[in-house]
Amino acid sequence: MHLSLRAGEKIYLNGAVIKVDRKVSIELLNDVTFLLEAHVLTTNDTTTPLRQLYFMIQVLLMDPTCDAAPQAETMLERLLQTFENAEISAGLRRVRDLLENKRRFEALKVIRRLYPLEQQIINPPPIALTA
Repeated sequence: MHLSLRAGEKIYLNGAVIKVDRKVSIELLNDVTFLLEAHVLTTNDTTTPLRQLYFMIQVLLMDPTCDAAPQAETMLERLLQTFENAEISAGLRRVRDLLENKRRFEALKVIRRLYPLEQQIINPPPIALTA
């Protein structure tokens, strides 16, 4: 897998944080877990249920020794019971399947694609009133 990083960008690779000082291209030759800086959430970013789930899975990905897996699974099951939107429910079921197979990076990608739907639920567009 080839990755291109800009000067000053960070990559989280197998739990290590690597910051490059110039534009570089790297090739990962074996199976590693990584997150690009643009995909990393901080605790301040966990403002919605899906972002909170993302953060928990991100922690598991960045620190495989972390014991947060049961909490992430519990949160995922609660979200499956809470969301009524069929597309979000299907996405969460996909996340559950991916997590069962230890495919955390792919689970994060699925959750990121659900953000716009969640935002529509949380902040629906205003209804136009006709006179």
